[in-house]
Amino acid sequence: MLAADDVAHDKHIGLEVELFSAKAFDELNAQRPKLVAHGGVDARIAPRDFVARFSCQCRQAAHKSAANTENMNMHGIILGGHRHALWRAKYAPMDELKSEIAAVAARMVVEEGLDFGAAKRRAIKQMGLPPRTALPSNDDMEEAVIEYISIFCAETQPDELLALRRLALVWMGRMAEFRPCLGGSVWHGYATRTSDIYIQLFCDDSKSAEIALIDHKVDYVPRTVTGFHGDSVEALSIHAFCPELGEEVGVHLLIYDRDDVRGAMRPDAKGRAPRGDLAAVQRLVHDQAS
Repeated sequence: MLAADDVAHDKHIGLEVELFSAKAFDELNAQRPKLVAHGGVDARIAPRDFVARFSCQCRQAAHKSAANTENMNMHGIILGGHRHALWRAKYAPMDELKSEIAAVAARMVVEEGLDFGAAKRRAIKQMGLPPRTALPSNDDMEEAVIEYISIFCAETQPDELLALRRLALVWMGRMAEFRPCLGGSVWHGYATRTSDIYIQLFCDDSKSAEIALIDHKVDYVPRTVTGFHGDSVEALSIHAFCPELGEEVGVHLLIYDRDDVRGAMRPDAKGRAPRGDLAAVQRLVHDQAS
C-alpha cells in the first residue's frame, strides 16, 4: 500500500476515499465484518487499498516475528519526547528523516494494510513530528515496504501474494467483458494478506458493471473516488472469500469509460506498466507458481 490500482496510497492508483464507514478509509477492519477500505481507494494504485488493523490484533499473527516488529523501530530509530521530535524535524538531514518516516510507515503498510498516504500521516504522528514535515515519496515508500517484507515476511509473503493474485484472476474473469486491469500492490508484487485488490473496469455504460454484480447477486458498496486522471470515478467494493488465506479480502472495482483504457497502460516513472490485463496477470501467476 502499499500503495492499490487507483487507490489512496498508491501512485499507481490515484484515489483516496472513505469507503465504508464513518472512520477514515485508512484501514480495512482486521476481521472484515464489513468492508472498510484502507483509508481510501487509490486510483493511481499500486495499493492501497485502504477500524485500524494492528499487528498484534486478530488476523495479524502471521506477521509477528520473534523480534516483535511492532515494538521495534527499523534502522535504529529512537524516538524521544516531543522536543526531540521537533528538533529532528528542524535539524536532521531531510533525506535521513524521510527514510525514518518511510521505515515506520512501511511496517504499518505491511502489518496493518494501510495505504501509503495513511501510513505516512500516521507515522509522523507516532513519531511526534510536525504535521507539515516533508514526507517520503511513494517510490521511497515502495522501497521501504519491499525491504520490510524481505526482513520480516520473506517466508510468508510470496504465498500470500500468489493467493491474492489468484483471487484477482477470479474476479477479472467474472468481469472480463469490462476489460479488467489489475493495479496496486497485488500487481506490483509487494502485497501481503492485509492488502486489498484493486481492479479497473472499462465500460461503455457506467452502470453496466453494477448491473452485472446485481445479476450475480453480489453485495457491494458504491463510492465516488478520484481516478487516475484526477476526475471522479465510481468504485464498487465487495467482500470476496480467499480460500488460500482462509478469510475475506476487499476487492475494489473502479469504473472507467471504455476510452480511458488508452492511457491506462502508459508506463510509470520507473518504466513499468502501472497495471496489467487478464493475460498479464495470468502470466504472473503462472510464473510465480512454477
